[in-house]
Amino acid sequence: MTVILHIESATKPCSVALSKGEELLFFRMNDQANSHAVQLGLIVDEALKFASRRELCIGAVSVSAGPGSYTGLRIGVSMAKGICYGYDVPLIALSTLRILTGQALGKADKNTLLCPALDARRMEIYTAVYDHKGTELKPAEALVLEENSFEDFHPDKTLCFFGDGAKKCMGKLSRKNICSLGALVPRASEMLHPALEAFRSGRFEETAYFEPNYLKDFQATVPKKLDRLIGKIDSLP
Repeated sequence: MTVILHIESATKPCSVALSKGEELLFFRMNDQANSHAVQLGLIVDEALKFASRRELCIGAVSVSAGPGSYTGLRIGVSMAKGICYGYDVPLIALSTLRILTGQALGKADKNTLLCPALDARRMEIYTAVYDHKGTELKPAEALVLEENSFEDFHPDKTLCFFGDGAKKCMGKLSRKNICSLGALVPRASEMLHPALEAFRSGRFEETAYFEPNYLKDFQATVPKKLDRLIGKIDSLP
């Protein structure tokens, strides 16, 4: 049975899992925001020590590949690449939206479409649409929400939102047949089955050249306090 290390760091929490075949062996999550640079490495180290004590050979590394936080994705992918090089194993990239959807599978029937929604600031979300079995119907996109968004997309079916952008959708859309599963977060424990499927199919990434799927270009912002200070300096005679 193949042992796969799973790394998820695309949103505020980060998590790591180990699986052997379809069995979850190890799972840890840290929900402290803005701590990926420290906490992710600690959890990965714990997972690798867990594998070593049980004489488990890592056969691949799967990583949450976006969309999501620019910084979080960079940290997670860099960590995954380093382990792939160190252990000489292949890299598997999984959509963060598909990972998030894993928590909703089994909570919807054939008349319900699953719509993960990650907050992308202001009235924008990262989203996609899946059927009740997890098959992608609408690819990932950065969407600026408007009242009529999704209005003509399978209007006969219920559209179910979940993720930290779900509340934004429920408050903006005029579509009637919508529902919410709340602010779910992507977790490494939901990466087992799609990662195993990718491994069996040989869907691996070029480790050296792989980059996360940001969907949007990174935009650096100036902290408000610094911005006010710059304004005061500019106003000096």
